[in-house]
Amino acid sequence: MEVIAKPKGGNIDKMAERVFMESINILGGLKKLVEYRNLTWLPSLAEAAYVVVLKNETVKTYKEIAKALGITEQTARNIATADEDEVRKYLKGELEERPREHIAGGIAKLAYRTLKEQGKLEYEEVALGQEEIEVLDIDWAVHVLARLKGLDFPVSREQLEDRLKGMIIKGKNVEEILASLEYPIRTPAELLHKIKERI
Repeated sequence: MEVIAKPKGGNIDKMAERVFMESINILGGLKKLVEYRNLTWLPSLAEAAYVVVLKNETVKTYKEIAKALGITEQTARNIATADEDEVRKYLKGELEERPREHIAGGIAKLAYRTLKEQGKLEYEEVALGQEEIEVLDIDWAVHVLARLKGLDFPVSREQLEDRLKGMIIKGKNVEEILASLEYPIRTPAELLHKIKERI
């Protein structure tokens, strides 16, 4: 993807959040993800948003991005080089087979390009309202992902208990939920899926 312009400065976390939210909009919104039971896409989209922003808004290498996010260098490369046009065709149902592209990476690149072209990447606040989160019954997932930021996967029960200590998910103590899971857990998406099965 061609970079339209380098920033004069900006908050990488905020930019990644904006790309993440625009990615969800491209997919039809959170309600659509819930309807299609694709809530587990959220960690992949968040990861891809960070990779795309770091690649386009900083001078970091794939190796540096991978280290910063706790992913492999190849994953960072796959996300950053995903063909967003192929992914767009896939999302619209124009392709018979799933492309070999990193889907979340392509979506994040589409979102990044949209925000950059509209001048909204750095300046316009894009936030998910608490009411929308609660109505869609995903507030727990958002809070879990926020607490896991920077944690290297796979993870053990002890690591998760340390990060999620004191959380109540759907009336259950997180420690009780974590005690019922099998370890190690390989990805944030796997963790969300397993928690969802237990609540």
